[in-house]
Amino acid sequence: MATTVTDQAVRGPIRLSFFFWIAVVMALFIFSGFTLTYWRPMASGNLAPLPPIVHVHGVVFSCWMILLVVQSLLVNLRHVPLHRTLGSFGIALGTALVIIGALITALFADAFAPDSTNYYDLMYLSVSAVVGFGTLFVLAIRNTRRPDFHRRLILFATIPLLPPGINRLYQVSMSLPEVPVLATYLTMDAIVAAMLLYDWRRLNTISSASMIGAAFVVLVQLLHIPIANSDAFAAICRVL
Repeated sequence: MATTVTDQAVRGPIRLSFFFWIAVVMALFIFSGFTLTYWRPMASGNLAPLPPIVHVHGVVFSCWMILLVVQSLLVNLRHVPLHRTLGSFGIALGTALVIIGALITALFADAFAPDSTNYYDLMYLSVSAVVGFGTLFVLAIRNTRRPDFHRRLILFATIPLLPPGINRLYQVSMSLPEVPVLATYLTMDAIVAAMLLYDWRRLNTISSASMIGAAFVVLVQLLHIPIANSDAFAAICRVL
């Protein structure tokens, strides 16, 4: 008697990868933080009036985090053709994220007085997010034919985008008077460390993609104080 073998049996059991869970963790930070300051106030009708570009930014940002999780899941489910098809949309979405992020940074520079609390810290986080994501995103797209390199760089590219969500989550939930920059960086470093440890345990080395991504994230943090407190950066903020 002929035996019908299901496609799932041929493919083997589905195992959610480490990269999928890292994407989920990053998405949780973003949606938890923005739920407290954006989505929940909007749903209750208590959100203060905002320029339309802010809402566009919220939608694009949210779509990127959702796409990150979905793309990781598709790879785990072995739906690689669909993953590649959505990749074209991801390129457009990532490009839009850079452009809108730059506009939001300029809007923030004009909306608040330079002597307001954490002004230059937040401006530095905003500028470094646009530059960091844009740089690592381009490197990731240029290496789509190297899946291991590509997936790591996409995740590392998303790490510079996390501070707004992490800041909001900590500041609102703990009623902090100022933006917790150090706690935000330590949270980002924990994600970086987890990815480096994964490489070391699985490969007995650190992949070149992880070294590039980690170096970029850490370098931005090391340069925070000297750049954010410099006259040159203050001049850039005035130009914006």
